[in-house]
Amino acid sequence: MYSIHKTQSSLSDYISSTLLNKFLNLNQLQQIHAQILTNGYLNSTAFLSNFLSSCYKSHMPKYALLFLQNLPIPNPLLWNSMIRVSLESDNFGHFIVFYNGMRYNNVIPKQSTFSSIIRSCAGIVETQLGESFHCQILKFNFYSDVVLQTGLLDFYGKVGDLRSAKRVFEEMMDRDVVANNAMISALSKHGCVEDAQKLFDNMLERNSCSWNSMITCYCKLGNIDSAQLMFDRNPVKDVVSWNAMMDGYCKSGQLMSAEELFTRMGAAKNFVTWNTMIAGYVHCREFGRALNVFQQMQAERVKPTEVTMVSLLSACAHLGALDMGGWIHAYIKRNRYKIDVVLGNALIDMYCKCGSIEAALDVFHGLHVKNIFCWNSIIVGLGMHGYGKEAIDIFISMVKEGIKPDGVTFVGLLCACSHSGMITTGRRYFSQMHNIYGIEPEIEHYGCMVDLLGRSGHLEEALELIGTMRMKPNSMVWGSLLRACQMHKDTKVGEQVTERLLDLDPCDGGNYVFLSNLYASLNRWKDVDTCRKLMAETGVTKTPGCSSIEVDNIVHEFVAGDTSHPQFSQINAFLDEISKELREHGYESDRGAVLHDIEDEEKENAVRHHSERIAIAFGLMSTPPGKTIRVVKNLRSCSDCHSVIKLISKIFTREIIVRDNNRFHHFRDGFCSCNDYW
Repeated sequence: MYSIHKTQSSLSDYISSTLLNKFLNLNQLQQIHAQILTNGYLNSTAFLSNFLSSCYKSHMPKYALLFLQNLPIPNPLLWNSMIRVSLESDNFGHFIVFYNGMRYNNVIPKQSTFSSIIRSCAGIVETQLGESFHCQILKFNFYSDVVLQTGLLDFYGKVGDLRSAKRVFEEMMDRDVVANNAMISALSKHGCVEDAQKLFDNMLERNSCSWNSMITCYCKLGNIDSAQLMFDRNPVKDVVSWNAMMDGYCKSGQLMSAEELFTRMGAAKNFVTWNTMIAGYVHCREFGRALNVFQQMQAERVKPTEVTMVSLLSACAHLGALDMGGWIHAYIKRNRYKIDVVLGNALIDMYCKCGSIEAALDVFHGLHVKNIFCWNSIIVGLGMHGYGKEAIDIFISMVKEGIKPDGVTFVGLLCACSHSGMITTGRRYFSQMHNIYGIEPEIEHYGCMVDLLGRSGHLEEALELIGTMRMKPNSMVWGSLLRACQMHKDTKVGEQVTERLLDLDPCDGGNYVFLSNLYASLNRWKDVDTCRKLMAETGVTKTPGCSSIEVDNIVHEFVAGDTSHPQFSQINAFLDEISKELREHGYESDRGAVLHDIEDEEKENAVRHHSERIAIAFGLMSTPPGKTIRVVKNLRSCSDCHSVIKLISKIFTREIIVRDNNRFHHFRDGFCSCNDYW
């Protein structure tokens, strides 16, 4: 492999180059190890540091540990170096092993190493671990170090322990501007704006970070006027000041003000500025505009970061833009971004919400480190797609790996059971939440259970469960039961539930529509008319159906009754062709589904203008034969559209994936993955 006919100097250069540029297997590492022993490299700390780092990057931390433990004389620089390398990898298990090995060899950590440890504990909110290293700092008499004291202050502020942060601050003999800024940040995080302002006013020295901390403090509390005043008073504005003010505007929904600052910054923008604007659009649900800003960012040759990718993936997830999401994933790979738990979770979420559960599973299984958010995302995603058994299998693996489930985990599990009709299993996990895992069911869990019981026809049991709730049922809980009443044509319970819903929110048009749907399914047209009159009298309207589809990296949006799309005339003509094909295959429209829908769709032929049908027609027109069509809808699909899409998938030999506000439907060869259980 390596030529041994080299001078010692050239051999050193050659091996160093190899270590920096390659992932090495065990055989290669052993050959380099042999060269170290035979060519006198044990005294070269820089060379050995590269070798140990390469061992770690090649996924062989045990080899690096054994090498360190068997050095003739313990080398503190190498031990401290490997502590930092393991911390940078976000693998706290490896870090603990190296730290214990260091102490076993009687090597004392440097102050800078403790600083890195405390900073990492703050970054991932490892409260107990950070507290234990606070004790280690005291043990080694480093507590008078102002950098470490400030790091501890910052740590306690970030993990939510304001009392300890104040104690560290009060015990500091010398408080410099950095320590004061850290205390302002801690007070800001806990909403103590008056204390933060008092400390700021009493500071003898202020820098840009001081002003920026106060701007951020007011922005976090939603006090944009005070933040703007602080911004205007700031005599040392830097790019961070502008970014903080922009972020405040975005978080408060004032996009125009944020855009104005963004434009005024001109060439002073940095990558954080661009990230802030993209994240702001995502926060305000302007997903298309977020993608447009990214295109501008590329045009101006500003290099995106992992944070940019997370925001973009979130936008793609909400839009159901799989092609764009896949392009971003390819961009991440091509530019060798580090796929950590945050970026990995964003990829899993994007693929799940864009209908590609296989790609989500590939990303999930490819992650070397998974946190609770990654496990939850894949469990929720599998549940949305109706893969109940697979979601439970993932949950079992999660528990075996020692990851403690949380409330979100059980929302995903219970939804998975509901969408898959797994009644007994759902009851069991609902019971285990408190009895085994010590998690008190919240209103979301009750909503899932009511949905599970209601779908399966256990309406009385669902009502009994609602009666046992320790909190007041909300519209989500009652709405789940009302949908079940409509499904099972139970008007007695349905009317009771609707009264509850109208008491909760008399302005929600969906409640009237639900009751109207129920009456219409039983041909009680006088009651349908009564519902309509009530809606007209109270000025309540139904949320219009809206569906989107991505074609050639452009997201097209269609709203029921809207004819503004530039190709609408062609789409309408194609809808005529589809209707003809459907009739030839024996389709008859569901009059019930039409007559109790919104007024613009009351006529029999109007069902074909439901937004998902327009989107599917556009997809069939605009994509090559055999390409999967993916549609995202804001409302639950009606039974008539569900039947039609099954037929379309068969007639046009296309897989059609629809994400409504309830779950995913995979239509193929005339069948749906939900087995008509939705």
